Amino acid sequence: MSVTYYPINEDTARNAHYMVHMSDYKPGSATAGYRAAVDEAAALVEAQKAKVSPYYHDKLDGLLDRYARRLAEWTNDYNRNQASYPSQFISGAGGFNMRKHNKQMAREDTLWKEYDEIKALLHKMESVGTGPVDLADPHAREILTDQLQKLQARLDRNKAMNAYYRKHKSFAGFPELTDEAAARLDAQFAETRQQCPWIDKPCPDYELTSLRGKIKRVEERIAELDKRAQQAEQPADNTAFPGGEIVRNLEADRLQIIFDEKPDEDTRAALKQNGFRWSPRYGAWQRQLTQNAESAARRALGLK
Repeated sequence: MSVTYYPINEDTARNAHYMVHMSDYKPGSATAGYRAAVDEAAALVEAQKAKVSPYYHDKLDGLLDRYARRLAEWTNDYNRNQASYPSQFISGAGGFNMRKHNKQMAREDTLWKEYDEIKALLHKMESVGTGPVDLADPHAREILTDQLQKLQARLDRNKAMNAYYRKHKSFAGFPELTDEAAARLDAQFAETRQQCPWIDKPCPDYELTSLRGKIKRVEERIAELDKRAQQAEQPADNTAFPGGEIVRNLEADRLQIIFDEKPDEDTRAALKQNGFRWSPRYGAWQRQLTQNAESAARRALGLK
């Protein structure tokens, strides 16, 4: 992966160093520290790419570039502020301008708040692709099918464990379990029974119900993919209305409302109330393409 490093002003970094420290400045150290931080972020992105669909890789690259750019800007701003006035340790107590010092400290407080925002980009990188599968992802069906198979296998195994334990009162001999693993599960379930006597099976009903709910939701999303695939094979079915058009953008997975002219304030308010947001990229008011979006569009536009 190619990483873009943004320039660090070494002259400013050196001046900032001498405003605080008595020691010599190591040439290039500010740039080296910045690049090391960007390299750590790049390693995080590469690790995340290995976990998620390629659909999210461009987004991760974009976050990395934003992090690298903002960190460089912040580093230069921080050093510029440090270089604006010497510390009392360097200047001495005599003639120390407290007004300038306080102004410098106020700016530093603001800079550290900005730094927290930049660090938050790292957490955002770690979360990319970990939420619900985006149905616009070309790999969505493969991912959802894999999720469904794993959930179903987990449900089947939990039900089988309940049936086996009900019959044998032990996990010993359960398929694919070693004697040690079976003994460990027996001990864990015995401890659970002591703490929660109402639990009468290794995999409680609420866990099975939760798994069935997850399976149902994944099946519904796969069914939605099938529906969209059928829609994609049909000619575009846009809806014209006085002053614009409702567009079903299957590629972007968005229902879009395009006006001939900028809508009035009341119409914009109605669109926002119905979940539509303005997209400068498409020049349209849009929200995710769903059946509810169709109803919301007609409601916002006052169409029957």
